[in-house]
Amino acid sequence: MPESYRRNSAVWSLALATLLPLVAGPAPAHAHEGEHDHPTVYAPAEHYRPTPLPDRLVLTWSDDPASSVDITYRTHPATEATICQWIEAADVFGDHRNGDIPESEEIEGTSELFESDLGECRMHSAKLRGLEPETRYAYRVGDGVNWTEWHHFTTASDEAKPFEFVYFGDAQNAVRALWSRVRREAHAEAPRAAFALHAGDLINNANTDAEWGEWHEAAGWLNGAIPTVAVPGNHEYFRRGLEPTVSDHWRPQFSFPMNGAAGLEETCYWFEYQGVRFVALDSNKRQAEQAEWLDRLLSDLPPAPWTILTFHHPIFSAAKNRDNATLRAIWKPIFDKHKVDLALTGHDHAYARSGLGGPADAENVAAGERRQEGQTVYVVSVSGPKNYQLGESWDVSRSGSGIQLYQTIRIDGDQLSYRAYRASGDLYDAFTIEKDDDGTPELIEETPPTEEIRR
Repeated sequence: MPESYRRNSAVWSLALATLLPLVAGPAPAHAHEGEHDHPTVYAPAEHYRPTPLPDRLVLTWSDDPASSVDITYRTHPATEATICQWIEAADVFGDHRNGDIPESEEIEGTSELFESDLGECRMHSAKLRGLEPETRYAYRVGDGVNWTEWHHFTTASDEAKPFEFVYFGDAQNAVRALWSRVRREAHAEAPRAAFALHAGDLINNANTDAEWGEWHEAAGWLNGAIPTVAVPGNHEYFRRGLEPTVSDHWRPQFSFPMNGAAGLEETCYWFEYQGVRFVALDSNKRQAEQAEWLDRLLSDLPPAPWTILTFHHPIFSAAKNRDNATLRAIWKPIFDKHKVDLALTGHDHAYARSGLGGPADAENVAAGERRQEGQTVYVVSVSGPKNYQLGESWDVSRSGSGIQLYQTIRIDGDQLSYRAYRASGDLYDAFTIEKDDDGTPELIEETPPTEEIRR
């Protein structure tokens, strides 16, 4: 065979070896066995490992919302320094090289080691006081080297002025995967919400750090810009001996008022926001003690134009085969006595909303009568994907099951506007309460002309 022929054959063989893979395209993923054939779940201990960079940032109040804010966050256990820098947002003009704002004020907070089921971390708390009402501030937290981004928050007015907040029933399950979209849709609907109210069962297992990690991750930066108001549900409780005990995570990661019933600090509390009185109750235990405390509180305080309560277990259950009769017998007379306007709850993984005074007894409804006293509108809602079958005993204005919901509530003088939205952003329920000069309420139904969803 001529030498030239052999040389040409070799050249063509090399060319074909180079070009054929390009023509054929990359080999399919299953063509080669290896570590990518069977992906493994990213370990929670790795996903939620604390670092020197602060995470799980949450704004709350333990004092007056018009002049204060509390900031909690988490870091690696070796990060002891707790520093907060803040400044009025209008005055922010930072260094483009490192993000510093030289004119900002600075305080030192406190920290404590915390042991979870995934290991050790450090929980930090900083409390800003002496702030100006109706003022937007910028702040960041860190150790002096490792900082969060600069966040904004706005203090409340020290007068009665219009505002809006968002309300969520149980998130609880698939929080990162499915609740996150509800939280984000609520923000799109009410981007200037004064705070986010959670009626318990934020997660499913009280002391599972990965689930708390999901809750923080699902809300993301919103928790660092919009204050959180929350009560514990039964899934935030666990047994330590014979005593039901709130999650070990609750107090380190939230800073709520210490003004509630004795022994229930930061799970039972109250505050006022721009003329509206909010009371958070812990329906998991000591219900009679809280009834006495609530009666004293509302008797001693001057009347407020609106009183809104939140707690986990409904006074009137929405789910089939559920009834909190003992709770209703203890608490509802106090609500009636003090003319509570709204009770926002969760627990039943369904949606139901009453008219003024609550749902009437089924037998009375059949007889064309309503014998309920008081003026409270009772709401049971769910924001997570876990749903229960509806009960049939409510004489309700609107109900539903098999849906994820969020609610916006706006208060403007003698008018309260309530809107419930599906996770898609579609309106599901609506009403307005208007009060006359004597404080007597009228409920105006504004339910959209769509069928109730029952799955």
